[in-house]
Amino acid sequence: MLETLDAAAVHRWCHGGLEALRAHQREIDDLNVYPVPDGDTGTNLVLTLTAAREAVDSALHEEPRTPLGRLMGRMARGALLGARGNSGVIVSQILRGMADSFASTVAVRGTELAQALRQATDAAYSAVARPVEGTVLSVVAAAAEGAGRIKSDSLVTVARAAARAASEALDRTPHQLPVLARAGVVDAGGRGLCLLLDALVDTVEESDFTPSPLPVVVPSAAHDHHGCEGHGYEVQYLLDAVPEAVEKLRGDLAGMGDSLVVVGSGDGVWNVHIHVTEIGPAIEAGVEAGRPHRIRVTPLTEKRPGADSRGAVVVAAGGGLAALFEAEGAVVVDRNPSTAEFLAAVHACDAAAVVLLPNDANTQAVAVSAAREAEAAGVRVSVVPTRSPVQALAALAVRDSGRSFADDVIAMAEAAGACRYGEVCTAQRDALTVAGPCRAGDLLGLVDGEVHVIGDDLAEVSRRLLDRMLGGGGELVTLILGADAPADLEDDLRDHAHRTWPFIELHCYTGGQPRYHLLAGVE
Repeated sequence: MLETLDAAAVHRWCHGGLEALRAHQREIDDLNVYPVPDGDTGTNLVLTLTAAREAVDSALHEEPRTPLGRLMGRMARGALLGARGNSGVIVSQILRGMADSFASTVAVRGTELAQALRQATDAAYSAVARPVEGTVLSVVAAAAEGAGRIKSDSLVTVARAAARAASEALDRTPHQLPVLARAGVVDAGGRGLCLLLDALVDTVEESDFTPSPLPVVVPSAAHDHHGCEGHGYEVQYLLDAVPEAVEKLRGDLAGMGDSLVVVGSGDGVWNVHIHVTEIGPAIEAGVEAGRPHRIRVTPLTEKRPGADSRGAVVVAAGGGLAALFEAEGAVVVDRNPSTAEFLAAVHACDAAAVVLLPNDANTQAVAVSAAREAEAAGVRVSVVPTRSPVQALAALAVRDSGRSFADDVIAMAEAAGACRYGEVCTAQRDALTVAGPCRAGDLLGLVDGEVHVIGDDLAEVSRRLLDRMLGGGGELVTLILGADAPADLEDDLRDHAHRTWPFIELHCYTGGQPRYHLLAGVE
């Protein structure tokens, strides 16, 4: 049994955790409690850990004796860049919290593992705007609490206690979330985390001890808050300073300009970048914080190609939908993208400011992570939280380059929020919905993500869905036909709308999207 956790053990844990998730991938996917095929948690976690393993393997190939803290940091960053879905993003933050904790530790024994799990819990909760108990958050919090109760410094004893407490918390999730109780399942993300903790126990029980205690500090970056309009100079310098002084510097610089980026190298050196109107105050703030050097000031009067341009990245599946968004000047990525795929699309825009339209609640967390990464690289990115392609079309329709980027994003968000969205899909399993019980194979009509119509005839379900949506008012209707929609569905719906809702304006497109036979938007 290992007395301390070393880099070799982290390597084996990463591989073992991925294999455990692969072995139980279908089981975790089947824990989805809604009949709508929203996203596959097991698949998303496997993809997230695959990226983490590739990052670990790459680090060891470059430096076979990579220290523990550095290797754990590479594992966490790989997980972040490859994160898929909400659970993938949260697990990447759990790994990030552990990496940050290990970075300041000489040797990782039981006490240090418990501390790392507490920091991982804080990181996971911070990553979620509105934390909900009965999810993976509850499971990681219980693991940290269980580890903290152990008075022993034994690594294996603490690891076992954490895994046991996580398993017990997973069993409690149906009592915390009524939707889990109704379906008779536990939380899928929590199940995945339990497998990772079980893999950690296996690692410390079966591996030999080889210490490798070197610390590493993860870079951090400030975020861009304003547009670049009106600022004539780019100021950039290296700064020797302590973290506390840099935090104050961020606040001081935030009120001076835009495109603010402050990135730490991990050894007390920071790279400071900002666009300002007045050069002096930006440099004086650096002098107050520490020792600035390699100062560069560049006029922005002759701007780089694309510096004034704006771009959009949209998540969409189906040739017709992709063509619609490309006609609006957007870069399209396929559904369920990773952080890295989002970042590649942002760079493909070749623009100074980019808006991300995730078109799925499960993809929103990945989009937010990508936006943070892009801003650290100097690209201004905002996420409009669209949940359907029809909302993205409404948002893109109101873009106006005459407005500031911030005002344009607000207008797009308001347009998306004013668009009610509906969809028709096939139930994947028996379930109890707010519209009554459904069986696998039934057609479901959803409004704003909630089941309103259940039936077995596509045209009839689509007509009832349209009536339900227009019953609350609306003047403009957008219909997008799926890949398997019959040829006469458009004519059927047009005839129905003409007879029943004669005053609406209706637009119909062939989207070719999988899974959803029909997408509908009402504004």
